[in-house]
Amino acid sequence: MPGESSNAQRAHSQTLLIDADDTLWENNIYFEQAIVEFLTFLNHQQMSREQVREVLNAVERETIMERGYGLHSFTHSLVTTFERLSTGPVTPELHQTVRKFAQRIADTPIELIRGVPETLDYLQQREHHLILVTKGNFTEQSSKIERSGLKEYFAAVEIVAEKNATAYKSVIAKYELAEPTTWMVGNSPKSDINPALAAGINAVFVPHDMTWILEHETVGPAPEGLKLLQVEKFRDLRQHF
Repeated sequence: MPGESSNAQRAHSQTLLIDADDTLWENNIYFEQAIVEFLTFLNHQQMSREQVREVLNAVERETIMERGYGLHSFTHSLVTTFERLSTGPVTPELHQTVRKFAQRIADTPIELIRGVPETLDYLQQREHHLILVTKGNFTEQSSKIERSGLKEYFAAVEIVAEKNATAYKSVIAKYELAEPTTWMVGNSPKSDINPALAAGINAVFVPHDMTWILEHETVGPAPEGLKLLQVEKFRDLRQHF
């Protein structure tokens, strides 16, 4: 009977907490392009590009502690790195040039990762409970979500300052989620996978070739009683859910 089929499907529904940047749409690739432009413009004569990048990475860690994530934070990091490494006077014109490398990112249209809309539609039709969980500047992330055209697939959206075990436990409590049937889906071991497992929920690792270097971390094993899946592409979720 149709009613029995619907009830069976609902009984197997899962809650999927889904990351945004570099899971649903491209993001870090544009920051990497800006960094390449910055390195070329700086053209440091005593340091290799790799050494300059290491300085930038350190500055970004400092800036995140003070200003959080997002384009404004990244812009500040570029300017600060330029000020520290430039061998000549830093003029307002040079400041503006460096800022433009980052500002162009804001004008870049949202590029959805292949298969994302169809997969979200499939998961929604299967009556899975989808919640978008992203970190960063609230206004910036809200704008991306609206421009992506994907908001309609999600029952709720959570924009947090940091994605750690505490944040995930807060989301679990807020929505009264059942840990055994809740999964975090994302590309970052540091922000999506390891803290979700630490919070007591399952995880699906979707690697991305351009994951931000500050999000790199070894994926830990799933604690006893939890599940950890790895899929090649986001669209592969259809094989598991």
